[in-house]
Amino acid sequence: MFSWLGRQAGGRERPGGADAVQTVTGGLRSLYLRKVLPLEEAYRFHEFHSPALEDADFENKPMILLVGQYSTGKTTFIRYLLEQDFPGMRIGPEPTTDSFIAVMYGDTEGSTPGNALVVDPKKPFRKLSRFGNAFLNRFMCSQLPNQVLKSISIIDSPGILSGEKQRISRGYDFCQVLQWFAERVDRIILLFDAHKLDISDEFSEAIKAFRGQDDKIRVVLNKADQVDTQQLMRVYGALMWSLGKVINTPEVLRVYIGSFWAQPLQNTDNRRLFEAEAQDLFRDIQSLPQKAAVRKLNDLIKRARLAKVHAYIISHLKKEMPSVFGKENKKRELISRLPEIYIQLQREYQISAGDFPEVKAMQEQLENYDFTKFHSLKPKLIEAVDNMLSSKISSLMSLISQEETSMPTQLVQGGAFDGTAEGPFNQGYGEGAKEGADEEEWVVAKDKPVYDELFYTLSPVNGKISGVNAKKEMVTSKLPNSVLGKIWKLADCDCDGMLDEEEFALAKHLIKIKLDGYELPNSLPPHLVPPSHRKSLSKAD
Repeated sequence: MFSWLGRQAGGRERPGGADAVQTVTGGLRSLYLRKVLPLEEAYRFHEFHSPALEDADFENKPMILLVGQYSTGKTTFIRYLLEQDFPGMRIGPEPTTDSFIAVMYGDTEGSTPGNALVVDPKKPFRKLSRFGNAFLNRFMCSQLPNQVLKSISIIDSPGILSGEKQRISRGYDFCQVLQWFAERVDRIILLFDAHKLDISDEFSEAIKAFRGQDDKIRVVLNKADQVDTQQLMRVYGALMWSLGKVINTPEVLRVYIGSFWAQPLQNTDNRRLFEAEAQDLFRDIQSLPQKAAVRKLNDLIKRARLAKVHAYIISHLKKEMPSVFGKENKKRELISRLPEIYIQLQREYQISAGDFPEVKAMQEQLENYDFTKFHSLKPKLIEAVDNMLSSKISSLMSLISQEETSMPTQLVQGGAFDGTAEGPFNQGYGEGAKEGADEEEWVVAKDKPVYDELFYTLSPVNGKISGVNAKKEMVTSKLPNSVLGKIWKLADCDCDGMLDEEEFALAKHLIKIKLDGYELPNSLPPHLVPPSHRKSLSKAD
């Protein structure tokens, strides 16, 4: 392990726990400052792509960016997660949120305007100052003492406009701001309304701004309780078709379906589906603190690869420029030939086409530069980044893995995340193999008379049926042998290779659980143990 990762300023090894997190953070920061930043500065990377990273970018909590058209429930979604209002919150059917609001933890409730926010070194927003006052007047930080915000921060964005409203200028480059946030957040949640599936031109441009961040994107189909099951199938299909036109990835995006607000469901036909989807989304969000270090490492790798490619492009343009005459003509020629230059560099340096910046955007930016002032290729800077990618990153990844196993699991807590954590409203409580856990009577007993009739048609001897006869009945379920074999092991409580009437009833109950779509337990829960076998099993334990 690298010595520069594990030592504090005084030279002592850092202990585990919270200091271990700082070890990884310090390692990432050191890698960036020593290996990547010199390359970025040499070739004006910050002017073309993304501002330099600061300490707050490495130390900030995981962030979630919410994006969607107006009135799709973005602000309501935050209110749902926090279970309390936050400063600056406005909810309504019209475009109410006209600002970017960073909802973060604070000891006291309050808000900070954008101009003050971008000069705070403790917040990761200092580089947003480049978007000017038009943006900063529409940016604020809302702070409040909420348990959820101790683990994550949430960015609420203005409702994306559609129709004629798109023509009204925002006064700043909306897509560029979204791209800036997308590079720094851990999750991008696109919200859609079940009644508003059209993707406007501005929404399409916003989604394209997330190019290269596809692994962070999740989609929420909100207000799904306002349509019935048949309509929901059509809505889901239409949504996937619309997304397929603007997101050019072979993988299908994960779409969470539900109604994310604390109000009664208008249509309860799909309640079980909504509960399962909400729990899946909660688990994804709750895992962010634990995966934060890996995400920052992944983003650093992507940034380093782009910085390398950018250096190759800039140095190539410099090399092609004439020393005295015809500079402007040559510049125009090189810009027009940029696609060919990309292909040439791909072959020369064995670089994937996906690592190159978008051609059109690069051409537009290059118009404003004097190519003769660019630097020639500096192999030592490239070698430093290559060395980082080939050796340092793998060692840091190993350290992250060690710390994940040694530290307690970090999950987002509080707000809506606590509502289904324990008790009867936990997902799956009282369902499947958990049914009857709180009841004194054996849950299988209610269907046992039906199972007994079957049992006595299978030629029991001394009150038990053989495995061969039990198999004849069990295979009628059409479940695969691997599942039926597991059911047999769970039901044969005394492991004698035969089933008595209670064990047979248990086997039929477990088959019913599986056919209803629930998972089988790995070991038989105490409440499912047949009454006549409970004493013998407790003695065996």
